[in-house]
Amino acid sequence: MLSQLTGQSGTFTLSAQTNVLYGASGNFTEKSLQPGDYTCGDGLFGDPAPGANKSCYTVRKTPLQSIDAPYNTPLQLHASATAPTTAAPSAKIAIAPPAPVFSVADPDSYRKTAALFGTDAGITYRYGLPSIRPVTTTSYPGPRASKSYATLSGQRKEMQLDGKPGNRGCGTGIEAWCGTYQFGDYLTGDPGDYSSSIVNVGYLPDATPSAEWPEPKYWGVASLQTLGVAHNTIAWKPEVSWTTYGGPNGDGGANDANTVRLAGAREGSPIGTAALDAKPVASARGYGRGGWVNNTLTVFANGWITSSGSNTSHNFMKLKLPDGKTPTAIAITNSGEFALVTVWDTAAFKGQIAVIALTDGCAFCETKPESQWEANWGSHRGRYPGLPGLGNYLGAKLVGFVDLPDKLRAPTEISATTGKTDADYQRVRNFFKDHLQSEANRRRYDDGDWSTAIARTGMAVVISKSEKRAAFVDLRPLFSYYRAQYLVKDQAGWNTLMASRGDRPDQWPFSFDVAPTQKPLVVKVIDLPQSPTAVKVTLEPPYRAFIATEEGKLRLFDLGNRYLDQQARTEGRPDDIGERSSLDVGANPTSIGYVKEKAAFGPGNSSALFGKIDRHRFLWVLSRTERKAVLLRFDAGFGSASVFKTLQDNRMIDPIALEDVDNHGTESYVVTLADYNGKAVHNYAYGPIIMWTYDPKKAPCPKPDGCSLQGNQPFEYAGSARLPGKPFHVSGGNIN
Repeated sequence: MLSQLTGQSGTFTLSAQTNVLYGASGNFTEKSLQPGDYTCGDGLFGDPAPGANKSCYTVRKTPLQSIDAPYNTPLQLHASATAPTTAAPSAKIAIAPPAPVFSVADPDSYRKTAALFGTDAGITYRYGLPSIRPVTTTSYPGPRASKSYATLSGQRKEMQLDGKPGNRGCGTGIEAWCGTYQFGDYLTGDPGDYSSSIVNVGYLPDATPSAEWPEPKYWGVASLQTLGVAHNTIAWKPEVSWTTYGGPNGDGGANDANTVRLAGAREGSPIGTAALDAKPVASARGYGRGGWVNNTLTVFANGWITSSGSNTSHNFMKLKLPDGKTPTAIAITNSGEFALVTVWDTAAFKGQIAVIALTDGCAFCETKPESQWEANWGSHRGRYPGLPGLGNYLGAKLVGFVDLPDKLRAPTEISATTGKTDADYQRVRNFFKDHLQSEANRRRYDDGDWSTAIARTGMAVVISKSEKRAAFVDLRPLFSYYRAQYLVKDQAGWNTLMASRGDRPDQWPFSFDVAPTQKPLVVKVIDLPQSPTAVKVTLEPPYRAFIATEEGKLRLFDLGNRYLDQQARTEGRPDDIGERSSLDVGANPTSIGYVKEKAAFGPGNSSALFGKIDRHRFLWVLSRTERKAVLLRFDAGFGSASVFKTLQDNRMIDPIALEDVDNHGTESYVVTLADYNGKAVHNYAYGPIIMWTYDPKKAPCPKPDGCSLQGNQPFEYAGSARLPGKPFHVSGGNIN
């Protein structure tokens, strides 16, 4: 670890021979100095970072870091998915500058730190330093050779097994991009049980993109396909989806369409008119309705929030937080009811949670009157902010802020849950048919046979890295209030509520100032022994919060049963919340990821990898310092866990975030990682892939056994996609 001796032109004294570093912004000169007095400056060390305000540091050797690496060695990146598979890269990441000094007692320091979000320095503050350990020598098999879907373009019939013309509308010219696949020898014209999973990637754009990127401006949000199944083939290398790619003269897939739309066709953008003005801070999606909470919300440093989706789920939503509110993290409740954004209020010098009621609807219905909406995978018949949906957002309204305690002014991450199971939410699969416009239906949702389909409760957990604290927030007042507004009114009351929808505080949904009883409540704040770095809350029982801390622990907190009692018969108690156990996961764990649906069709719906163990008992945790991801398996009571698999591979230069990939029809096990200094998104398979819904006589990975990983290794490298910047968030879902 770096320990500052003094700033530029300052003096320092050494009592023993010491290696001293001098520099800034990742550029350092190192000298071994004898005991004595010295001046920290260019005269002694030279000038490794011209124009920068530099400092002198010592390196404190700890079990978590190595100081063997050459400090000035520039980072070397693999340019494509064809990274070497037999030898580890020799280059090491140069030491990054230390995290910004921050004092919760100093408003000026608070504001200066808030201004760093959306920059490299902000990433250092939030996620710590990249590892200076040598890259692992482990190299898993892969990637497999890619083949083009181009023969399905333009009604051509070459290589088609069934003689049917291809139906991909991807053109036939030089700019056509039909995508690639890695499994299958023969294409069929019939797509079969088509499925694709899309990941939305938040990244810090390069100031000057390299020549491989045709656009001069990139806005920090990309959309990539991470898994595709169609035409008797499988694609599992991350790449631009054929449905959205603009060709080689477009943006190379690194600009999500909705983000470009927010950017005003790249002119007069509310998120900035230059590449570096686009400063994404965090992204999130809802995870509690299987793969059906479709879209990602991304929050930018200047307070803008926008939606990202896919070809079939791409409604446009945007919202601007008030000035002076610096967003730092975002979470979405299980079925897309609310977005919760942690902010630093730099004027009032306090931390808050912005509560945003979300509204979804049928695809491309943004400008249509509700009378012209159609059923689209079970979306509602109208705009119902705050109700469960499918996450194809077309509206959002900020209803108020929850103040965090004075001792938690600097929130850095948030997670939320309603505690409801997938089965509860999907008890009503078609909101359009079983609609809320009917008073009889509303009674069934309130206290009848559909009552579990709409949440009654919720809890959010907020962490502060600087203050080493976690706050637990009861969301029951919010969910109870919305249920009462929507479900217990007679027809006249319902009509009045619908007629009152609007943007004013006294229009539905009402603001906290108008209806204060709905405001969530902070019920407990816990001091942590180390700085928290990541947090996730279980989506369904048993109710737990997982808080990762910097030294490499994953701490399990019991939330009790009362706060998330789905019948709302009991009141929660702060004493219900407490640490239950902890386990080692690797130093500086920066990302925690749920394991997604696996479409298991084996005997008794068992999983090929997990057997009868429910997927919710597995959890991914990524250690940035150790460049590894561990897959944990918890016992039935979520009291203890063991390591199920550990991923370390020499292609992972600086992994900082991960996301499991869900699927549909084809059972698969793939995890996506954001490689920050590697400027890439990687896919790794960690189990077999089985095409349950395709003809086993023709499918390349036929049921019941499918395709195993190469060499029967625990992982296989599926490939990567490069970006014109540094990715730090990945958020994906299966959208068909």
